[in-house]
Amino acid sequence: MTAEDKIRETVSSNDVVLFMKGNAATPQCGFSSQIAGILNYMGVDYKDINVLEDDGVRQGIKDYSDWPTIPQLYIKGEFIGGCDIIRDMAMSGEFDGLLEENSIIYNKEAADEIRKANKG
Repeated sequence: MTAEDKIRETVSSNDVVLFMKGNAATPQCGFSSQIAGILNYMGVDYKDINVLEDDGVRQGIKDYSDWPTIPQLYIKGEFIGGCDIIRDMAMSGEFDGLLEENSIIYNKEAADEIRKANKG
């Protein structure tokens, strides 16, 4: 199975997938930590893929999405974006809407708390 096959299988068989450096419990870069933190705090169930464990997947995910950086978030097989995009969506409430329209369970109160804590 090629890296692209592994990636396609993973994003199609999991509702939410985060390709990141490290894993949900121990992110290995600040950008991965930010997205994992948002997902964890909001109570989103997701599959974390540590790209540092497989060079084929590390490069393959960049080719698959035509996006040059990691982390990358997929919802229902669709590439959503990287750190800045997800952070901005979480702050605007757009991420809540995306989760709702895809029937992804999350904690609405936690999402509201993220926005309140980051208003300045």
